[in-house]
Amino acid sequence: MAESVELPSRLAILPFKNKVLLPGAIIRIRCTSPTSVKLVEQELWQREEKGLIGILPVRDAAEIKAVGPTVSEGTDSANQNTRVQGGSSDSHKLDTKRQNDVVHWHNRGVAARPLHLSRGVEKPSGRVTYTVVLEGLCRFSVQELSTRGIYHTARITSLEMTKTELEQVEQDPDFIMLSRQFKATAMELISVLELKQKTGGRTKVLLDNVPVHKLADIFVASFEISFEEQLSMLDSVDPKVRLSKATELVDRHLQSIRVAEKITQKVEGQLSKSQKEFLLRQQMRAIKEELGDNDDDEDDLAALERKMQSARMPQNIWKHAHRELRRLKKMQPQQPGYNSSRVYLELLADLPWETASEEIELDLRAAQKRLDSDHYGLVKVKQRIIEYLAVRKLKPDARGPVLCFVGPPGVGKTSLASSIAAALGRKFVRISLGGVKDEADIRGHRRTYVGSMPGRLIDGLKRVAVCNPVMLLDEVDKTGSDIRGDPASALLEVLDPEQNKSFNDHYLNVPFDLSKVIFVATANRLQPIPPPLRDRMEVIELPGYTPEEKLHIAMQHLIPRVLDQHGLSSEFLQIPEAMVKLVIHRYTREAGVRNLERNLAALARAAAVRVLEQEQVVPLNKGMQGLTTPLVENRLADSTEVEMEVIPMGVNSRDITNTFRIASPLVVDETMLEKVLGPPRFDGSEAAERVATPGVSVGLVWTSFGGEVQFVEATAMVGKGELHLTGQLGDVIKESAQIALTWVRARATDLRLAAEEGFNLLEGRDVHIHFPAGAVPKDGPSAGVTLVTALVSLFSQQRVRSDTAMTGEMTLRGLVLPVGGVKDKILAAHRYGIKRVILPERNLKDLVEVPSSVLANLEILLAKRVEDVLEHAFDGGCPWRQHSKL
Repeated sequence: MAESVELPSRLAILPFKNKVLLPGAIIRIRCTSPTSVKLVEQELWQREEKGLIGILPVRDAAEIKAVGPTVSEGTDSANQNTRVQGGSSDSHKLDTKRQNDVVHWHNRGVAARPLHLSRGVEKPSGRVTYTVVLEGLCRFSVQELSTRGIYHTARITSLEMTKTELEQVEQDPDFIMLSRQFKATAMELISVLELKQKTGGRTKVLLDNVPVHKLADIFVASFEISFEEQLSMLDSVDPKVRLSKATELVDRHLQSIRVAEKITQKVEGQLSKSQKEFLLRQQMRAIKEELGDNDDDEDDLAALERKMQSARMPQNIWKHAHRELRRLKKMQPQQPGYNSSRVYLELLADLPWETASEEIELDLRAAQKRLDSDHYGLVKVKQRIIEYLAVRKLKPDARGPVLCFVGPPGVGKTSLASSIAAALGRKFVRISLGGVKDEADIRGHRRTYVGSMPGRLIDGLKRVAVCNPVMLLDEVDKTGSDIRGDPASALLEVLDPEQNKSFNDHYLNVPFDLSKVIFVATANRLQPIPPPLRDRMEVIELPGYTPEEKLHIAMQHLIPRVLDQHGLSSEFLQIPEAMVKLVIHRYTREAGVRNLERNLAALARAAAVRVLEQEQVVPLNKGMQGLTTPLVENRLADSTEVEMEVIPMGVNSRDITNTFRIASPLVVDETMLEKVLGPPRFDGSEAAERVATPGVSVGLVWTSFGGEVQFVEATAMVGKGELHLTGQLGDVIKESAQIALTWVRARATDLRLAAEEGFNLLEGRDVHIHFPAGAVPKDGPSAGVTLVTALVSLFSQQRVRSDTAMTGEMTLRGLVLPVGGVKDKILAAHRYGIKRVILPERNLKDLVEVPSSVLANLEILLAKRVEDVLEHAFDGGCPWRQHSKL
């Protein structure tokens, strides 16, 4: 500890953010910001005689009101946690996250000298850092703040007293009294710490040898106090004021230690009370055993043990469970881990380790009949299921495939999985994965966490109580990933037959055999499923239904189900086949049948209201009694027939409902359709109306809801030759539009869109291409031929045929490349009433999957080049055979 320090007139300044270094305190800092590194390198590292630097506190902009000068410069934010005990300090690190914040400098600081200096290089960035151990020496006041390169310097004046002034202060009676009071409080604190931590020898030496006014700074620097209190201590230049504040802080620290000791003693007393209760409970248990009384907890644990013994666990798992049970028996119900251990053991006892459902004798004809009765169409899917059943019959222990049904909503993916379970005679469990982002939903939470639970797979097996169910992983394409993990990656182990023999749930912490489970997954799209997970599944695509298939499904399945759900029968409501066709064509355009079922349900609700509003007359049967009440007499006076049948007790309400009769069933007609469902939403003239002007073409696109018809509109206007695209388009479709425009401009003379070679089609005008339904995102390359057709129609002023739709990717040289989703697109064209479809020539093989009834109503036109597309898209062939009107 230096007695007196001679300060230079100017010091380099190292800012400390929200922290104060007091004289006598020792601190270690790590300099990483360019400002602090430059300061240490020039002022300390490169000098043989290490000089002094100034430590100046700075405030946060949010906390400052108006203190000291303000400089808009980068600072080294100091997040310091300093404790000085016997001349040592914890690590101090400078952060540089807020380089451009306003710095609010305090007007007083402390001069510090380096005790140790080391240099380091971070890998792999190569950034130079310095670690410096500093000792605070004396206070100074800032007279002028300036910059030297990228760090600051200040002109300062020392605030330390001279030797003569200090001797005068030490003779002051008030100072003597404050010194005695501070030493007494400090000695009391040291004694308490000595008893608690077995330390304090070096602190007593300081108390005896260091001047009192310096001891005040040393003690206060070792306490956790607020930044404002640290600044107040730094500003206390007068030794008497400094001693008074230090005594208050030391006394406060001493009181907090005594309060903590009281709390500790109280807790220890409670532990002693718990031990006493444990002994008393042990004695009570022994007394009950002598008297023959059974304890409820003992009964529960004995029942749990019997349940675990009957669970037929594997030997290694039984050892683990038995060890956990012995540990549970030694615990008291009041202990924290008792309930969690008990719940864990109950789960182990409830899981179906060896319990399996007995499979029925496989009859392929019966299974085929069951599938046909539950699902219409879907020949390819049902054939794959029958093949699997045949393999199971020949080899019962064969590993089952992981089937993944991919298709738009409402085509029967979930019900197909249920039919597989029914055909096998197994139990069925559905696990929804839509929106799951936490890996713990698959693998479970570790038991160390509060509120931990097993994953959804283990929980589903516990619910069905068999180890070989058919498990449906629904919406597997809608899982997400974040900081909590990736559920799709966790499914890799579940769906791998080589790994799921020993599936490890984090909550169970023991392996569980999932190899007997038949997994079936469903998805609307394949693209979001990660390739490794997709590789573990056999993908079976379920396209949309044709109108004929929808009609059959409605007549055989939907209408009977809707009538039953609304308490009706064919005696109340009849929906003719012609009306179902109108609902399909005018009110629904979807791949599945969900909207169709909703519309049929709306008709059933209207019929239910109609039935209850009609006057219901019950025939006179035996047991009928006449009513002679004023109400009845009044109604009889109005020539109204009122009769009541005495219904015996115990008659079912459904039987009462069945006694209602109406004169004739309600038959749905077009008038009722428009009254209940509103005006038709779709008609066959939409395409003709929208393609009535040049510049519009009809394309076919694929979405997660099946195929759709997409119109493309193009128009020209006065401008600078720019291309504008709207309709919420992705990057791929924007590039397709640019390729289409480039091809048309390059072939303008051949297409007779330009009078002479070198004529610029876009000179003096812009082209705007719009994809309607702007709220729906669109992307993909299959709109290339549609864009070319729309542009050629615009420049030639020739209308595209309204009964023709097209799809195909184009190249810059005019080749038409194949696309995906051909079956869905053709079904969409059929739904919209399109008569002609232009496809890439290399998609000819995909027509095998299209139903023959659909192909019979469509003319399929194949194109190898863009010229072939234009030849088919316009009346009279390609516009190059005609003179352009532009």
